[in-house]
Amino acid sequence: METSQSLSEMTIAKNGNKLSANVKNEPSHPNNSGNSKSNHFIEANSEEIDILSLEDDCIVPVFSKDNELTISHPVFIETIWEAANSFFLGETLGQPNIRVSHRIKGRIPSAIHKPVNKLLESDKTMYYERMAFYFDIPDINETINGQKIHLSIGGVRAYNNENLYGRKGKEKFKIFIGYQNSSCCNLCVTTDGYLNKLEATNTADLFISALELFLRYNPEKQIKQMKSLVESELTERQFAQIIGRMQLYQYLSIKEQKELPQMLFKDTQINSIVKAYCNVKYSGNSNKKTNMWNFYNLLTEANRNSYIDLFLDRTLNATELATGISKALNGDGVYRWFIE
Repeated sequence: METSQSLSEMTIAKNGNKLSANVKNEPSHPNNSGNSKSNHFIEANSEEIDILSLEDDCIVPVFSKDNELTISHPVFIETIWEAANSFFLGETLGQPNIRVSHRIKGRIPSAIHKPVNKLLESDKTMYYERMAFYFDIPDINETINGQKIHLSIGGVRAYNNENLYGRKGKEKFKIFIGYQNSSCCNLCVTTDGYLNKLEATNTADLFISALELFLRYNPEKQIKQMKSLVESELTERQFAQIIGRMQLYQYLSIKEQKELPQMLFKDTQINSIVKAYCNVKYSGNSNKKTNMWNFYNLLTEANRNSYIDLFLDRTLNATELATGISKALNGDGVYRWFIE
């Protein structure tokens, strides 16, 4: 697969789709309603960027001992988009929605001795340590509890997980395929739709791993799982109990945590869950109920306050918590601790 050209130099056209990078700052989300916040699938300490800016404004880090290039953020995005385009024949793919964080600044060699206040823009270099992206397949969709969800694919790259001081080896990536709630951009990911330890030395490895993930993923199973959440009711008292247990979990010993199902949410996310619960008026009296689909969306909404490198792990954990607690409400014992 040819990857030597940049996205600004070529247009990928397969099955009628095009991955375009012709316009800077063009909203990439196909359902942009004008509300910029609602279009941010992740918000904490991150900013929106287009793929052309990633190509033109950012250098590509290298492994210092052999000066070999890393797989750049734009090439990563391009490769996953190409894999999806070849796998989902005849489907229309949206343009990538990209978020970045942790800008790493530098200088060109001739500007090493310049005072900061004398630096020109042409003297500066930079790249983003962390990047997350997704794109939609809008025609593959379902409706759950009156809310439309559509298939989405994306990934995360964090250079802080690489040893850039060594020689080039296998580089680390995370990719996913799952559904996104169209009304709020919350992502829904399951175990069979998430590859959290993808290691690749080239784009061919990335391409093949993406195809294997798409083949393994069972969308009908995920839809059935999410629809079942609508059938489980949660009282305000039970919600308060779950929140208390989530707070308590963080202060248990490592041994005690290992005896319980994993819970990756921290105070920032838990506080967001409580605030959102009150804001949408689920509370009001001790007998008022909501369903576990709404609780699930509270978890995925709060997860948007995660750092990029933790985002997908918490996205999966939100699914595990919601489905596990839903089963516990119906008598299963694995997540019983959270509602006891």
